[in-house]
Amino acid sequence: MITINIGKRGINDGVIKEINQALEKYGRVKVRMLRNFRLITMKNRDRKELAKEIAKHVNGKLVDIRGFVLTFER
Repeated sequence: MITINIGKRGINDGVIKEINQALEKYGRVKVRMLRNFRLITMKNRDRKELAKEIAKHVNGKLVDIRGFVLTFER
């Protein structure tokens, strides 16, 4: 399983593409929301809300949320 970090640039097309490619290759991927991402992007948003937003753009389903690590699988 591969881990992809989301940093201060946030959720963009490059990150979504990378997650989709990892799902194609490995079938399961972890996405870690780094501190910079949480400080800049989250503001007053819940991590579950952000997880659902990422899941809408990814070609897989959200399997687990543990802290600030999301797990997706194909």
